[in-house]
Amino acid sequence: MIAVVIISSLTCLALICSVLFYPKIKFFRYSISSYLPVCIVGALLIFAFGGLSFTDFFKGLTAKGGINPLKILILFLSMTFLSVFLDEEGFFSYLASTASKRAKSNQTALFFILYGVVSILTVFTSNDVIILTFTPFICYFAKHTDVNPVPYLVAEFAGANTWSMMLIIGNPTNVYLASYSNINFAEYLSVMALPTILAGVVQIFVLYLVFRKQLKKPINCDNERLIVKDVPSLLIGLSHLGVCLVLLVISSYVELEMWLICAVCAISLLLFVMGRFTIGHRPIKPIINTIKRLPYELVPFVLSMFVLVLALNGNGATTYLGEFISNGNLIFNFGTFGYLFSNLINNIPMSVLFSTFAPAYANGAVFATIIGSNVGAFLTPVGALAGIMFTDLVKKQNVNFGFKDFVKYGVIVSLPTLLSALLGLSLVI
Repeated sequence: MIAVVIISSLTCLALICSVLFYPKIKFFRYSISSYLPVCIVGALLIFAFGGLSFTDFFKGLTAKGGINPLKILILFLSMTFLSVFLDEEGFFSYLASTASKRAKSNQTALFFILYGVVSILTVFTSNDVIILTFTPFICYFAKHTDVNPVPYLVAEFAGANTWSMMLIIGNPTNVYLASYSNINFAEYLSVMALPTILAGVVQIFVLYLVFRKQLKKPINCDNERLIVKDVPSLLIGLSHLGVCLVLLVISSYVELEMWLICAVCAISLLLFVMGRFTIGHRPIKPIINTIKRLPYELVPFVLSMFVLVLALNGNGATTYLGEFISNGNLIFNFGTFGYLFSNLINNIPMSVLFSTFAPAYANGAVFATIIGSNVGAFLTPVGALAGIMFTDLVKKQNVNFGFKDFVKYGVIVSLPTLLSALLGLSLVI
């Protein structure tokens, strides 16, 4: 067990250092995130030192229960495919530009409108997709209207990683923890609706208090309104997303697995779009761009961390951690430790780790861990892959928003958000 704990600890430490100090590794014209080789090497060392056999890994990989990471990856990648396709068709940019036109020259109005749009879209898509699509728009808009982009960037990131708690599909951590605990779509929504709404209301109030002075400056609103070029393709994409959400809601009643629903909807969308291309009604570029933009790095990352957690669990290390966290109020303990551990090892490894013992302490512990995994994403950039993507995007746009700024606003906004969400959960459970 000692070797497994040492390897796992060093892997997590190296993961944090790679994110903070050397986030990208370049090979000629290509680059990859540095945390990927770190996690893969850690997993290989676990195998090399006998912490986990390939047989046990294969059994975990093909398990019928919620711990099966392949089904979870298929679900998330399929939902991402649906959402990214909508972005390629200009849906998110259109909504963002429409929101800015509605606000006219009033920054305060735009601030609330943007937060509302981000929140609603996050509920029905995912936080990663919203951050990837809205961050460049916010930077572009701020540059051309001479306003400070920081209030909008902070509100976007915080909102996306709070309202992602509402549905299972909002975050890979939701999917993993809920699936492992056999919590279906409807049950999840019935519990997480109140904590998410309460957290969102408290959060936007805090955000406004923090940025209210900066929002008094008028906007030089000269940005042109973006137009959707291919309405039929957009409608096809929206209809597939709508059907997918409806089927997810009733999945437990019709005995359909969520990963299968999402996969079928994604394949159906692909076939529809390819069919339009075949008969000459639509260029194929948007579908190619969508496939290129899928977060493929998530696959080796999740599988590598899955190896570490299986090894820790098989050697009894997770039992001690579960017993320690469970002393006291389950909801606040699991929520707080999930929040903190997300920023020590990233929220996906944290969720995989906590999934091995949280279900043993009732669903309250699982839902609290889900809250911690989402809210923990905006304490430091290490907290989630979304944070890593966000800081990279902001840097490319030459916005002055570094690690210290992220943590400063993260502490101010995430702590009351976490507390209100856990209070809301206490009222429901």
